[in-house]
Amino acid sequence: MKYDLQQMYRRAVDMRTPWLNRWESALRYTCPTADDDAATLFDATAADAVDNLAASIYSLLTPPESLWVSLVPESPESPNADIATLALRANLNDSNFYTTIHQCYMDLIILGTACLFMAENPIGSASAFSFTAIPMKDIAILNGAVFHTANMPAREVMEKYPSWTPPSNIQDQIQKDPETPLKLVQSLVGTDFTAWLDVGGNIENNIVATGHFETNPYIIFRWSVASGELYGRGPVLRALPDIKTVNKVVELVLKNATIAVSGIWQADDDGVINLSNINLTPGAIIPKAVGSSGLTPLASGANFDVSQIILKDLRERIRHALLADRLGLLSEKEMTATEIMARNADMMRILGATYGRLLHEFIRPLVERGLQILSRRGIIDKISLHSDAELKYIAPIAKMAMEETLV
Repeated sequence: MKYDLQQMYRRAVDMRTPWLNRWESALRYTCPTADDDAATLFDATAADAVDNLAASIYSLLTPPESLWVSLVPESPESPNADIATLALRANLNDSNFYTTIHQCYMDLIILGTACLFMAENPIGSASAFSFTAIPMKDIAILNGAVFHTANMPAREVMEKYPSWTPPSNIQDQIQKDPETPLKLVQSLVGTDFTAWLDVGGNIENNIVATGHFETNPYIIFRWSVASGELYGRGPVLRALPDIKTVNKVVELVLKNATIAVSGIWQADDDGVINLSNINLTPGAIIPKAVGSSGLTPLASGANFDVSQIILKDLRERIRHALLADRLGLLSEKEMTATEIMARNADMMRILGATYGRLLHEFIRPLVERGLQILSRRGIIDKISLHSDAELKYIAPIAKMAMEETLV
């Protein structure tokens, strides 16, 4: 190898480690899994705003009901760009792209980084493309390198890579139990692909498959990036302190409400009252000794009137960070031409930088890989976005950019 693949992999994993806790917190408060303790979540403001923002980005960037990308030939001698455009659109429409990309948009908003894996379907399938949204916890990146870790049964590894022969130290175990769990690492460094088992020891002794890709099937795109960082930062990561605070305030409000409803009581230990038998229900009769005060309410020192002011402010800040109060304009009806132009200008100020990054990191690599797959299958002539055709992006957000330029 020209490079130390094992050292690169360990370095990529180490660089990802500080992000894992932040990603876990962001997911827990906005998109909890079945393993999360639902009893610790008390506010759904952020989760609702994430759903709305993902739907807005979906409709603005890759709307399935309209044509959002086309190819324009650079010269009369260029390959037929119209045929390539139609073939690309047809295969995207017949694939699982539009159901999968929404999952990536959720990751993009919550984690700031998303990974879409674009594979090639077998000949005879309805579409040449197959898409998978890869969880970011399974992806580690370096400049020019991607490492994808997957835990899967040995049977699936052998089905995926039929030419692989298990190493002697685990061969007998796999024969006895084909469901033996294995940790498979698939790496792409430049255009070189290597898959190996992460079972300790040297990578070269555990290689499952090697190969070469003309275009990168791992399409990794980010919302925004801080200088010197590889992973992106999304709206949820920026609003995470407010999201956690709102959750805690609502928890305290509910605890205070419980006290307000059921109360805190005190009683003299007079030998008559049995605290274990007291049931505070309407119509209950509680015996007390003659002359004793019986049960008396204990005043609570808590006053949570200010909590509503705090919650209102924090929830507004969360909605603002997740663009709920601004992208909401997209659903309004009966707007004048001036209002529409002002709205589009506002949209471009909000999403302009993100739109430019997604165009470069998501749309263009997606189109390049799609054209490469279609040309290799002989469906279209080989066409390059660098010399043969220009990518014209015509989604709604691109129209906003054009209107903003003309104003």
